[in-house]
Amino acid sequence: MPSHDESPTSQHHPLNAETFRRAGHALIDWIADYRETIASRPVAQLPHPGAIRAKIPTHAPEHGEPITRILADLDTIVMPGIVHWQHPGWFAYFPANSSYESILGELASAGLGVQGMLWSTSPACTEIETHVLDWLVHAMALPERFLSSGAGGGVLQDTASSAALVALVAARERASAFATDARGVGAFGRSMVAYTSDQAHSSIEKAARLAGIGKDFVRLIPVDATGAMRVELLEAEVARDRALGHLPAFVSATVGTTGVNAMDPVEDIARICRAHNLWLHVDAAMSGTAAFCEEFRFVTAGASHADSWCFNPHKWMPVNFDCDVLWVADRAELVRALSVLPEYLRNAATESGKVIDYRDWQIPLGRRFRALKLWFVLRSFGLEGLRALVRGHVAMARELEARVRSCDALELVVDAPLNLVCMAHRAGDEATQRLINVVNGDGRFFVSHCRFHGKLVLRVSIGALATTPEHVRALGDLLISNANACVSSSCASPAESTR
Repeated sequence: MPSHDESPTSQHHPLNAETFRRAGHALIDWIADYRETIASRPVAQLPHPGAIRAKIPTHAPEHGEPITRILADLDTIVMPGIVHWQHPGWFAYFPANSSYESILGELASAGLGVQGMLWSTSPACTEIETHVLDWLVHAMALPERFLSSGAGGGVLQDTASSAALVALVAARERASAFATDARGVGAFGRSMVAYTSDQAHSSIEKAARLAGIGKDFVRLIPVDATGAMRVELLEAEVARDRALGHLPAFVSATVGTTGVNAMDPVEDIARICRAHNLWLHVDAAMSGTAAFCEEFRFVTAGASHADSWCFNPHKWMPVNFDCDVLWVADRAELVRALSVLPEYLRNAATESGKVIDYRDWQIPLGRRFRALKLWFVLRSFGLEGLRALVRGHVAMARELEARVRSCDALELVVDAPLNLVCMAHRAGDEATQRLINVVNGDGRFFVSHCRFHGKLVLRVSIGALATTPEHVRALGDLLISNANACVSSSCASPAESTR
């Protein structure tokens, strides 16, 4: 293969339809080969910092390069720096599933290249999105107030972080419009306050910063032994802020916290929100997918009282990143908060009031056709296939949980409500860290950690499409054998790993 710095012998031109077909077939084959052989690779084997950049020329090429050379560099430059999130031994952080159907939907979206900021700029982009998100309301037994046929509706955001920001901006506008003090003075000059648990995702604090509320007016409410927000402390904080002259405006409840998958008591939180006219946002980023199964619909408890509710199909569902669904009970509140209509965006369809313009439901103006990959997945897997996926992963988690309970050297930090098993070594944090190092140094598996009530926790998140019960059992064997070996504090730490 020619080196990057040699002079080309011929001028290379951008792809045409025929060369695109050949390159596309080659890339599809490459992706399929990668996916089918991924289990033979170490899950995570990180190079030294800067090693990837060192393989790339300092300056962009003066002359175009052949696409065959560019595709070849997927193996030589890209692959050595890839952490394999689709690996069957991926148990870290959360699932980030990407199915063949979803990849094809993303490819179709890229091929069409539409800009779906307005209904009139691509009606299919808007109407398929609206319809598919209505499908999900029915499929997950969510409240009908989230259907587009009523006052509410759904919209695709990139992530739950953006969903939180959009909801918080709408909450801020609603509080500003209606809040008055005893003299009839509006919200101007009063500090708005947002509330969430101290186990909630960091995106809530970031959203508060971006919305102008500031981190000093984000109240992180302590949690109980299971990781759920303590409602009595939330109520006390709201009362305290009111007494100080602040303006409580927003509560984010978490259904499946990042650390230990704890479930906030949404129905009890909703009671406080109704009493104080607070916007209730529910973040069900990963665990929301469980609502496809009737037996796991505790994840939607209290949703009928929520102003907004979101989950990420790009986690546990087989839909590749990025894809977050945000539903609102009253879409007019989003439009009031986010709509800016310059002359160049005016058009007859918008003026008719008969269409949705999703530009008014998000932070950026532009938007791509995310709904295609979600549509492809729902149609190809069917609801039955999605339920089987969820049930299979939960069953694997419960089997691992039972094995941890039977191991004298390990303890469960919390009961596993769904697909995340959280454990610690009874000998303490150092032994837990050694166990994490052993697992991640093995090559077959990768786990992550959190700290919960001061304790280091080893997390096993089960949700990759390729994961089978055999993979989970093999991980359990490794965990238990090494946990028993490390009961003594004198057991040697594994060698330092670049992982």
